[in-house]
Amino acid sequence: MPVKIRLSRHGRKRAAFYHIIIADSRAPRDGKYIERIGDYNPNTNPAIINLNFDKALEWVQKGAQPTDTVRSILSYKGVMHLNHLLKGVKKGALTEEQAKAKFEAWKQDKDIKIQAKIDNLRNTKDAEKKTRLDAEKIINDTRMEEIAKRNSELSAEIEKAEEEKKAKVEAKKEEVKEETKK
Repeated sequence: MPVKIRLSRHGRKRAAFYHIIIADSRAPRDGKYIERIGDYNPNTNPAIINLNFDKALEWVQKGAQPTDTVRSILSYKGVMHLNHLLKGVKKGALTEEQAKAKFEAWKQDKDIKIQAKIDNLRNTKDAEKKTRLDAEKIINDTRMEEIAKRNSELSAEIEKAEEEKKAKVEAKKEEVKEETKK
């Protein structure tokens, strides 16, 4: 029975996530499988990968063939690298301690790269947000100046109208006084 390590699609339209499964190569994509060893969500940046590392390594050592995408995922997580190192140990090229030391060094380097990418994405997002807020502040300040200018013009017109009204009232009072004098 040829065994494959592959992805099984789940989720809704345009928001798919995948289970990483061990299945017979003749089984349907989303059909019966032998074992589920993890999941993969490509909708986030960076993609979220949950993988049972030991089970994946065990199946790769047993001869299960990963598909291209799963091979990339396993390489990203270090399963393929550790498998390569363990083959070197079996052949006598390395000792087990050397293999573990090389793998730990590789893993630390990989974690640093991943954290750098996450920090870079966060900084970029923060910079974009700050740029948008600055642009919005400039627009709001411009609008406030226009509103203040319009309000001052309106208040000047209102004051002028009130002065004219007072002048008319005074004129009427004068007329009434003159008529009462007569």
